[in-house]
Amino acid sequence: MKGGARPASLRRTLLLGILLPVLGLVALNTFSLYREALDTATTAYDRTLLASAKTISEQIDVNGFDDEAVFTARVPYAALEAFEADNQSRLFYKVSSLKGSLVSGYEDLPMWVGEVPLRPAYAALVDFYDDQYRGSPVRVAALVQPVASTRGRGIAVIQVAETLELRETLARDMLIGTLWRQGLLLLVIALVVVWVVQRATRPVRTLSAQLQLRPENDFTPLPSEGLPRELWPLVKATNQLMGRLNQLLDHQRRFVRDTSHQLRTPLAVLKAQVQSAKRGDQPPDDAYREIEQTVDRATRMANQMLALAKVEQLREQAQALPSRLDECVRQVALDLAPLVADKDIDFDIQTEPVTVQAHDWMLNELFRNLLHNAVKHTPDNGRLRVEVGRSLGEQAMLRVRNEGTSLSPGQIERLFQPFAATGGQQGAGLGLAICQSIVEALDGRIELVNVAARGDEAAGVEARVWLPLL
Repeated sequence: MKGGARPASLRRTLLLGILLPVLGLVALNTFSLYREALDTATTAYDRTLLASAKTISEQIDVNGFDDEAVFTARVPYAALEAFEADNQSRLFYKVSSLKGSLVSGYEDLPMWVGEVPLRPAYAALVDFYDDQYRGSPVRVAALVQPVASTRGRGIAVIQVAETLELRETLARDMLIGTLWRQGLLLLVIALVVVWVVQRATRPVRTLSAQLQLRPENDFTPLPSEGLPRELWPLVKATNQLMGRLNQLLDHQRRFVRDTSHQLRTPLAVLKAQVQSAKRGDQPPDDAYREIEQTVDRATRMANQMLALAKVEQLREQAQALPSRLDECVRQVALDLAPLVADKDIDFDIQTEPVTVQAHDWMLNELFRNLLHNAVKHTPDNGRLRVEVGRSLGEQAMLRVRNEGTSLSPGQIERLFQPFAATGGQQGAGLGLAICQSIVEALDGRIELVNVAARGDEAAGVEARVWLPLL
């Protein structure tokens, strides 16, 4: 964790991810409902203004025709009846001719200068608009009313204006009511979301508690029964990781145990040989030669055990790069050529280009152990043959065949186990165990088979390795 930043919480992320969009939608819905309710209220009050204007228009009389028309008006009590129970808003009216001549009402009420809509919402020539009167905002309905009688004909304009106190009070009441209902809805949604998130994340918390309460050396697989399907990949990956950790720890424990056990004997022998040399029990040259042989055996054993540990280390690393098996085999054969020459072995090597996906060290160590083992078991002046190619199953194949004593089925099975060696041979018994570990790490296969005499070649043993081609 860098800079002291708090780690992200799954529950907090889910709650914010759900509640914030819901809050935004509720806010948008609240504004939309408020605007719709306000428009509805405005329409209702405008209709009341229109009704008052029509009531006034019914009491207008005219004398004269068109431009000579003179209007008279008598405003009845019924025109103001719709507002008599309202002590908040105030109502003003004005009756005038189309040219602006006052007939009745409030003279200072601004004259209507608008236009009647082409498609009015009502069956009347009426225009609704907002204006200012005596320093207060008002809503005005301007009705253009044709007036006709036996004495004349003309067009009158009836304006009815209302202050906005009642409308504003109603708007506030609608807003408060809408906010209260939407707030209650949001609270219910929040409670439901919290409950659902808590219930959905409960398996994660349970799984975390199980892992925390486990003993340090408990690597048994986690059960997936009863868990949501979304957690199955996590449980599977965790079980795989614990399996690899368990395998690695088992290998480390086995390595420490085997190391302490196998090195104890040569160290004890070396100590006894040094004490014997100090006492002069045998000539110095013989004593030094025995000490050197013991040190060589201990060194070889330690190197092989370190190689076995490195195989496990490379197994856990990232995928290796492509490597040429034939080039690795030829390089190792060149390195071990002095051992072959010491026994005057008839050595034959045949290779073809073969590429596999493996660490070069693994391929070198694999063939080095196979070839060293074959040289050790090949009699002087014997034959040893190495082949690298492709098998019929389209796999890379390595064969190491040496002349010598055949092996029993029990010996073949036992030789791949650590610290197992054939009778009469000196060695730690780790060479073939290292080879098997390398081959298994590369998803390959290895076996030892007895081969009969063929032509001028004597009977012997052949090691065969199959590796996946790249």
